[in-house]
Amino acid sequence: MSKIVFLKDVKRDANTVLTVGTFDGVHAGHKVLINTVIEKAKKRNARSMIVTFDPHPREIINPGSAGIKLLSTLEERSELLSDLGVDEMAVIPFDRDFSLLTSEEFVRDIVWEKIGVSEFVIGYDHQFGRNREGTIDTVQRLGSELGFSSYVVSKQEVGDKTVSSTAIRKAIQEAGNMQLAARFLERNYILHGTVVHGDKRGKKIGFPTANIHPEHQNKIIPKRGVYAVWVRVDGDTYHPGMMNIGVRPTFDGSAERLEVNIFNFGRDIYGKDVQIQFVQRVRDEKAFNGIDELKKQLQDDKQRVETILNNKQPDIAKQRN
Repeated sequence: MSKIVFLKDVKRDANTVLTVGTFDGVHAGHKVLINTVIEKAKKRNARSMIVTFDPHPREIINPGSAGIKLLSTLEERSELLSDLGVDEMAVIPFDRDFSLLTSEEFVRDIVWEKIGVSEFVIGYDHQFGRNREGTIDTVQRLGSELGFSSYVVSKQEVGDKTVSSTAIRKAIQEAGNMQLAARFLERNYILHGTVVHGDKRGKKIGFPTANIHPEHQNKIIPKRGVYAVWVRVDGDTYHPGMMNIGVRPTFDGSAERLEVNIFNFGRDIYGKDVQIQFVQRVRDEKAFNGIDELKKQLQDDKQRVETILNNKQPDIAKQRN
């Protein structure tokens, strides 16, 4: 996992290639910037660093009535950046006071003085600082003054990887379109959580389920329905499974639950950490006329899920530390 270092603990190193952003989801567009940082750091024999924020800036500046939903938690971002080869992820605690920094104060006092930088990689359309008044010109001007270089990732370099975190959130939350989300992310959408006790109804009908409590309250939960998933328990190997997200209308449920049936799996995993990789939505959640009809549907679901997973292996194979 890329080393997570909070700003107060960052060791200044003038030989650092970095870029700055929220990088929620670490999607295809982000990876163009991130890979540029890694390549340039290798050429300079420098530290590669992603400077990011926690909580998400929109939680402080413009959360809206429902708050901002996350594609990736801080720990997930670290794991994803590690897979790409980033040395460190510097985390700036984002609060109201920090949001009032001008772009020049941010570059001069934080990036230059606190972190250190030899080359600043910036996207062609990136804006930052108070009221988003900082631009490429700000970085280039301060680089000339302070003695670091800058590199602008052009629109042409991003090419067809132009995608927004908002579009991915919509694909997951509103449509449950995990294949579209995976194209944007260039990987399966992942959810980390803890296995908690349920009412054991699944076991009674031959489909025992693990109830998952997401590790972050703001993590995006896909649209209700049944999904083909890969499940990793405590950083172990991946197991095929199917997940139901919903209220279990056949049992007159009301509270939304995340329940996963892991195929051919008999271990006791209560209290264990799990990673769910969503591959494909299979169907809507619906009420059935009794247990027998539900069991028949679950058997059909399992066959379909097995076919799907035979053709789509898990990704992000590194274990969490």
